[in-house]
Amino acid sequence: MKILITGASSGIGAALAHRYAKDGNHLILLSRDKNRLQDLQRSLSCKTDIIDIDICDFELLQKRIKEIDSIDMVILNAGISIGHSLEITPFDDFKKLYDTNLLSYHALLEPLLPKFKEKKSGTIVFISSLASLITMPSSVAYSSSKRALNAYAEGIRYKYKPHGINVVNILPGFIDTPLTQKNDFSMPFLMSLEEGSKRIEKAIEKRKRIYAFPLRFYLIIKTLGLLPQFLRERIVNSLYK
Repeated sequence: MKILITGASSGIGAALAHRYAKDGNHLILLSRDKNRLQDLQRSLSCKTDIIDIDICDFELLQKRIKEIDSIDMVILNAGISIGHSLEITPFDDFKKLYDTNLLSYHALLEPLLPKFKEKKSGTIVFISSLASLITMPSSVAYSSSKRALNAYAEGIRYKYKPHGINVVNILPGFIDTPLTQKNDFSMPFLMSLEEGSKRIEKAIEKRKRIYAFPLRFYLIIKTLGLLPQFLRERIVNSLYK
């Protein structure tokens, strides 16, 4: 199986690369960090190619994807956070986040989806976040980008399911990665990278349409979302006093 993984140089992307480094698999790892990609490539026991580009260079990204003859699965994992703050996000930072967390996904899929459609098979995995389910005042940009990603994934699923294409949307909570290690607050239900990547691999194997985890954290967020708006606002605002 030929698998393309974006954001592969560290965190969830690198962990999944190790999980899919099995005999018979061919990995294509994409990231802007060439040195880390090369180190990862040397550590894997299967055929591995690397693509070292900035995923926000959309023109070059599409060119490189068009050069790949065939892919069986793409794991869209590349993502950034600009931290948590109650200050308004500068536009340049906001745009960079949306370019990375959302627009790069479509830029990559535009040349790839026709190939999936032609062979009537393929799996697309979106790495979203539980943060997409409720937008806290300190993470407006990140949460809204992931919520938009959920909507995008849903539409792609409906559109391409008749063509044999599977779409899996993963909504993890806090996983111990370089992204979350920047947080300066207590992270409920923080999960190890090994456990998180294991659960993601299993959800992909089972072709789950949506997989949100850990379950307890997901249920807390869903319960909060079911409350009347005035009560939900009161609870959320109380966290920032």
